[in-house]
Order: sequence, then C-alpha cells, then structure tokens
Amino acid sequence: MNGVAEAQTAKTFERQENRFLIVANKFQTGFDQPLLHTMYVDKKLGGVNAVQTLSRLNRTLPPDKKATLVLDFANEAAEIQKAFEPYYETTLLSEATDPNLLYEVQGRLAAFPVYAQADIDRFAKVYFTPKSTQDQIYAALAPAKTRAEEMPQQEQVDFRGQLADYVRLYAFLSQVLTFTDSELEKLYSFARYLRRRLTVKGAELPREVQQNIDMESYRIQQTSGGKIALERRPGVLDPVGTKDAHGSTAEEMEALSRIIAELNERFGLNLGLEHRVTLGQMMERLDADVALDASARVNTRENVRLTFDQKVEHVIQEIVDSNFDLYKRITDDRAFGEVIKNMLFDQYVRSHRQAEELIKRGESKTLEFKSTLRWNLKEDKQDDRFVTHAALKAIAAFLNTEGGDLLLGVADDGALIGIERDQLESDDKFMRHLAQVVRNGLGDRAGTCIDPKTQIVQGKTVCVVSCQRSPEPVFLTWKGMEAGPDGDFFVRSGPGSVKLPVDSAREYIRTRFSQQGAQ
Repeated sequence: MNGVAEAQTAKTFERQENRFLIVANKFQTGFDQPLLHTMYVDKKLGGVNAVQTLSRLNRTLPPDKKATLVLDFANEAAEIQKAFEPYYETTLLSEATDPNLLYEVQGRLAAFPVYAQADIDRFAKVYFTPKSTQDQIYAALAPAKTRAEEMPQQEQVDFRGQLADYVRLYAFLSQVLTFTDSELEKLYSFARYLRRRLTVKGAELPREVQQNIDMESYRIQQTSGGKIALERRPGVLDPVGTKDAHGSTAEEMEALSRIIAELNERFGLNLGLEHRVTLGQMMERLDADVALDASARVNTRENVRLTFDQKVEHVIQEIVDSNFDLYKRITDDRAFGEVIKNMLFDQYVRSHRQAEELIKRGESKTLEFKSTLRWNLKEDKQDDRFVTHAALKAIAAFLNTEGGDLLLGVADDGALIGIERDQLESDDKFMRHLAQVVRNGLGDRAGTCIDPKTQIVQGKTVCVVSCQRSPEPVFLTWKGMEAGPDGDFFVRSGPGSVKLPVDSAREYIRTRFSQQGAQ
C-alpha cells in the first residue's frame, strides 16, 4: 500500500468511524495509524511477528480512543502471551549490532562481477535528481541487471541474498546512527532498486500479499476472551547479523527435487523450480533451529514429530510473502499440507539422527535394531533367507506406517555388533547389497523411500536406515518365504512388525493411503 492509499484509507476510517484492520504481512512493520482500534487476525503469529503485528493498535488518539480489541481466529491466548512476555517490561540487547557489518556485506557484494563504483555513481546521479523518471532509473540499472542475470543460478541467488542483507542492515542502522560515508547511502539506494529488478529464476520474489479469503470455508466460534496478563521480567534480543552465503546444498536440493516430482505426480500439479527453492528455504530455517536439532538427536521419532509439527507451522507462515501460491495450497488443502509436512519431516530426520543416541533410547514403534543384514550369528554362516527377510520386514512395516529408523549392526538389547559381521568387503559393498535386496524384496519405488547412512559408534560401523512414510502400499516378497499373490503386508505395532491378514490389510490400505492422497 503506497502513501496516498494509506492516507485515503485513514480518511475513510475517520469519516466512517470504523477503526478496523484486517492483518496482512505488510502491516507488521512501518504502519502507523492512530485511528486503528480493532484488529481481525486470521493467520498464525508468533515471536516478534506477533508483537509487531498486534502493536499496530498501540497508538494513542485522545480523547475517544480508550481501549483496543483483537478478534483472533487462529492463535491461542497462551501463544500470544508467550510472544509478548519477553518484551513486556524491559528488553535488553544481548550485544550491539556491529556497524562494520555493513562494510563486510559491501565487500561481499563488490566481489561479484555485477557492478563497479561507476555504475553506482551513474545510478545515484539519476536517482537523486528530483525530475528523474522511473524509466531513467531503470536504464541506469540495466548494465548491472544484465551482468547479474548472466551469472550461474546459485551465484544469482547468493548475490540477491547479499543485496537483501545490505538493504535490511542499512535500513536498521541508519535509524540509530548518522553515517558520514555517503557511499553507503548510494549503495543502499542502488541495492534496493537492483534487487527489485533482478529476475532470478526460482528465487524468492517480492510479491504483494493477496487478500483472496474464501469466507465460505470459515465457521465463527468464540474460543476465549478477555485480557492476557504478562509477567514483568526483562527480555533479551540478539543483534542483527548477516549470512556469508545464501542457498541450499546440492544434496538437499536434489532431495527437494524428488519431493516436488512426487507432489506433482500425486496431486496432478505443475510445481517447479520456484517451489523447490521455497522448500529449500523452509528446510534451512528448520535445520538452523537448535532446539529441534537437540530433540531429533536424542528422542524417539514420535516425540521429535511433536516438536517438528510446532516448528514447521511457524516456517509455513513465513512463506506467505515469497510464495503465496504454495502457502495457500498448504493451508487450504489439508491432504496436500499433511503430505508436505510429512516429506519435510522425513527429510529433516534423515540428517539429524545420531545412532549412538538412538541406541540409548531402545526399540520402539519407530525404532528397531537388527544385528546383521545377512549373517546368522548363532550358526555363524551367511543366511540370505531368514536374516535378510527379518530386516526387510522391518523396513516394509516402517514404510507402511509412520516411518522409522532401522539400525543394522545393533543387537536387540543395544549391544554393538557392527555391519562388519556381514562380511562384505567394504561399507560401499554393504550399502549396495542393502539397496539391491530392498529392490528385490520391496520393489524399486520402495527403494526411493529409504536413506541408509553409516555412522561410527565406539569403533564399530552402524547403518542407520531412515524410512519415510511410503506414498503407496509396500508388499514384501522374498525367496524361499511363503507369501500371498502380491506379497506380505507388514505394519508396525508397538516395538515390532506384524503381518496383516488379507482382509485387514485391504481395509488398512484403503484408510491409510487414501488419507495421504494416494489413489
């Protein structure tokens, strides 16, 4: 909303004496309208975002404005109280934001082959001329824009991220410091406009928040009311910082591409690179969460999921500006949203599970130990029939239920055996053998739902096989073992795997897989 529109809106509110605000992200910062009295909230808010958004009402307007009102359709009172508590009485900064960070980011930007000082001076000469036109400003930016878009895609993403860091940092510091270096101000204006002009394919693009709420899908019901009491205590804020680089790792992006392909196949969509980048940004935020990482390393998969579900809701809210289409699809289509969350969870736990900590937890519905993949320890001989079948049975059951982790090289009581006992020449040979028996016994598509990794625990090698929820039923057929026409169907029940009879399996498949969008 531009300044003219804001002024017109304010006049309309004053004329009609309707002092209401329907919240969009654009109102979270920099919106100052004393007339506002009532706010309607229909989105999840948390942390600083909740404080910034609801505080739009905290402007005084004597003599008539004596109270404010918030009608919240999405948040619990306890969540809002938790968000405001640290800032209620005293808010301390843990340390000052270092102004030298500006020069650090300035140096990183100059390292890209995009612009020289002459480009900035040319732009500034046009920009700071009162009678200059928008076309003239864009023409001054054109050479830098062309060079930026000729860089490899990952460098484009990084460069655009560094521009955003500089703009954000300068805007913050300029409110509390007086800079004598005019080059910083010129670069700020140059970076602000250049970032808007860049069309990095698949990168986060600035968009207006779309207000297309389908009111027919809402039911109004008051769940609570009254004032939220806050405890008087100081809070602490961390200083503003920057990132050295922007973007996701190649391995993570490859996994996200598989997620996009599976979503397109299952829901008949046409999600592309932009959505993959958005998922990558969501994973970056989840990966950076220290509390979530600590939970994933030591807890059972079920308990990790409880923490993850809370964290991922906040991450989903953060994409409303960058990819509103994906945000709306996740929030409006429950089946699609659940599949996205399941996939992000599976991707997260794959890289945050530690074998040594899992062994301490003991077996559970989502964790099982197997001493070997193919070696019969009692008879001290290779047994590709019963021993391998037992491992595949556990994997199939995890895939058919809620996912889980199979630890190969660990006895039922947690004793370390090591995959060395399978007497394959190397870890690489072991992993290839595992992949082959999974394909043989469970099918090629099941092989895409597991992610085996080796870890060293007390000098022995353990294989952690992370199994995600399969999008389709998985049946086990194995040489020398009797099975039905399609194979045996296993699920997890407590700390074990059980085979369902044909009728029970058919009913389970109908309910379980239809719920997650499979046909």
